[in-house]
Amino acid sequence: MASVTLSSVDLRYPSGTQGLAGIDLHVEDGEFVALLGPSGSGKTTLLRTVAGFLAPTSGRVLLGERVVAGDGAFVAPEHRSLGMVFQQHAVWPHWSVGRNVEYPLKLAKVPRRERAERVASVLELVGLAGAAKRDPATLSGGQRQRVALARAIVAEPGVLLLDEALSALDEPLRDRLRLELQSLTRRFGLTVIHVTHDRDEALALADRVVVLDGGRIQQVATPPELVSRPASAFVARFVSDATIIAGALVPGTTGAGGFVGSGHAVRIDAAVIERGGTEGSRDGAEVHLAILPEDVVLAPSGRAGDGDAVVVSSLFGREGNDVVVDWGGLALRSRTAGFRPIVGERVLVRVRRAIAYPGGASRSPLVPVPLGV
Repeated sequence: MASVTLSSVDLRYPSGTQGLAGIDLHVEDGEFVALLGPSGSGKTTLLRTVAGFLAPTSGRVLLGERVVAGDGAFVAPEHRSLGMVFQQHAVWPHWSVGRNVEYPLKLAKVPRRERAERVASVLELVGLAGAAKRDPATLSGGQRQRVALARAIVAEPGVLLLDEALSALDEPLRDRLRLELQSLTRRFGLTVIHVTHDRDEALALADRVVVLDGGRIQQVATPPELVSRPASAFVARFVSDATIIAGALVPGTTGAGGFVGSGHAVRIDAAVIERGGTEGSRDGAEVHLAILPEDVVLAPSGRAGDGDAVVVSSLFGREGNDVVVDWGGLALRSRTAGFRPIVGERVLVRVRRAIAYPGGASRSPLVPVPLGV
């Protein structure tokens, strides 16, 4: 296996468009890292740069101690000892399952007997024991994706790259393959870089998640850190569906300052505000306040006409509802536990934590549109 290091990597397309900017990332040997971000954020560009399909404009890419791009060197994809699985499994329909899987071994000139043994072993690992002679047309979509995964790992690559490898599958098959993928990569001790647009998938599978926007890394963190301590308002909104409010910190009743939203009848006491940046610690500072759905507590109003918010959306979930309320003209999101309010119901709102971030540039707009606009 091998580690992956990107050092000061920039990539600019011939059109002048910036694909990657200042990427510094180290993936440990045996680590599972997910690349997450909106469309156009650079996650697939970063993966293709590691694979060798794209050459960085500047900076270095290393696999283990070997420089594969930069310093005047560029190693072609087929010589980087990588395995790769795409969204579309690309199983060759005119070859049997076994012939599909053994192809990397034939390229490496592995003897026939050893090829047969390794193909049988890896097919058993991915749950397709005895399927070597089957026609791919007789397989389900999930089984064909397993064939693609077997083909990617049969040559024991230094790094496994997954490009939306599970996104074309339907639930609950995708969920089952997530479990199998995690178990398989752990068993092999594989170094994995996984591109996905599915936030739950990234959080469930990865040891660390890399959040990108505009070709730049916004945060690298473990799943618990990412959810509980987002590094910016953008990360809070993209990863956790936080409500983002533009406003200012002002002196409050506690003496430590509070928050007043711009254009909304919203005021939040300083006692629940955490500072997400040093510039956001001054009273009077313009900030983006992030309120995570899990930090918004809703309760029945108690009597008709009471309450300080109105439920405008309430979607059923296994543990509780995903709720949006109109709170002083602001669409505020909450995930309830047990309490399942209905649309039109008046509820009491309590914000138990909010994070103030200094105003900063982001490729994606942060301020939500007020209700009724």
